[in-house]
This record gives sequence, structure tokens and C-alpha cells, in this order.
Amino acid sequence: MNAMLRALWSYRGFILGSVKREFQSKYRNSMLGAVWTVLNPLAMILVYTVIFAEVMRARLPGVDNGFAYSIYLCAGLLTWGLFAEIIGRGQNVFLDNANLLKKLSFPRMCLPVVIILSALLNFAIVFGLFTVFLLVSGNFPGDAFWAMLPLLAILVLFSIGLGVTLGVLNVFFRDIGQFFGIFITFWFWLTPIVYPATALPEGIRDGMVWNPMAALMNSFQQVLTANRWPQWETLWPVSSLALFSVRPGWRSSVAMPAKWWMNSDGYHLRS
Repeated sequence: MNAMLRALWSYRGFILGSVKREFQSKYRNSMLGAVWTVLNPLAMILVYTVIFAEVMRARLPGVDNGFAYSIYLCAGLLTWGLFAEIIGRGQNVFLDNANLLKKLSFPRMCLPVVIILSALLNFAIVFGLFTVFLLVSGNFPGDAFWAMLPLLAILVLFSIGLGVTLGVLNVFFRDIGQFFGIFITFWFWLTPIVYPATALPEGIRDGMVWNPMAALMNSFQQVLTANRWPQWETLWPVSSLALFSVRPGWRSSVAMPAKWWMNSDGYHLRS
């Protein structure tokens, strides 16, 4: 562990430079540049608030707060967006960086770290604006807000572990990337994010225990809509999966590339 941390620290310039280049490349050749990082999430929050709170007057069952459904929706969509960004980039990390891996020598563990930092930077901007909205509208959750830190840690570990594991499989079986693109769409709609779990039929609601993201998304939404600390015992399945998945994913990103070689046809395992 110490050797790994020392290696990451030694290459901190490479990691931070990669994050900076990715951020700048998103807005290259645009007139407003980094201003879009504020305008896009601000527009999303305004749309959800105006459409659902004022126009549709959507309400959460048992909650007497006009903004409750908008906050519930933003809490779920923003955190799922972080999960989807990390896992989506993780499954393509070795394909997207094939030329870099071929030309430069650096610790492979830097690539997952760049993915995590880039995604957290984007999330921090969007979620920061959302937090300002909570403060201004008088809906800041209070002390339970601190529960966001361990919840985000679980989400990041699970997403990067699963994403990089899929990334290794995607190198040799391209169907993995295509299949998971469809799978995550079904996963999103089968997770109570845009609707409350109580809206589901009882049989399907009971089946949510097999969906590791259901308890995690519910925890985020309970913290931000009801100032309620998570029920930690419901998070042990997704926490176990996060720890279980991050180990093979990390080993793959560090050790496996040494067993590969690349030519114009792509990656191949050394015999």
C-alpha cells in the first residue's frame, strides 16, 4: 500500500496534468469556455425545480414540501451520474489509452485515479450548485449532510472497481462494452431514482434487496430530502461488492497490462 501511494505521489504531476487537460478539452473552442460547467447544471436544477415543483406540482408521498420531489430527483440523478461516468470511462480505460500505454512508461494505477478525480471534479461543480440551491431554498439537510462523504466513498469504490474489471474484459471481448451500455439503462430504470420505491408493486419492491444501487440511492435521497441518516445496515451488500470489485479491478489495472502486448490489431496476452 505504501509503495502504491509513493508511486502515485511521484506521478502526481502526470495525474493532475491529465485531469486538467481533460477538463480543458471539454470546452476547447467554445466561446464561454468553463462558464458552461456552471450553466449546464444550473439549467438542469432550474428545469427540475420549475417543471416538477411549480408546473406539475409533483409531491413525494407523506412529505409536505413543494420542493421535495425536485430535491429527490436531483439527489438521485446527480449521484447516479457520478456512478455512470466513472463506470462508463472505466470500461473503456485501456482502449482509450492504448497509444499512451504503448508510448509512455508510468504506473497503470494512475489511469483509474485520473478517471476518479475528473469525475469528482465535475460532480463537485454540479453538486456545489445544488447545495447552494438547498441553502437558498431553506432545504439544507443539516448534520445528516456529512453522511454524503461515506456514501460517496462507497459509490466511487464500487463504480471504479466494476468499471475497470469491465475494462479488462472489454479489451478482449468488445461485446462487453456494448452489452453493459444496454444493461445500465435497465439498471437505472429498475432503481428507484425518478420514482419512490413505494410506487412499485410489493413483489418488485421486495426484489430491490438484490439491487445493490437501490439502497445506496435511497440513502442519498433520504439524507437530502428528509435530513435522515442512512440505515447503514442496508448498505453492507453494496459496500461488500465495492470492496470485492475494487481489488480485481485494481490488480487488473496494475498487474495485467504487464502481461499484454499491443500491435496494430490491439491488445494480446503474452504467451
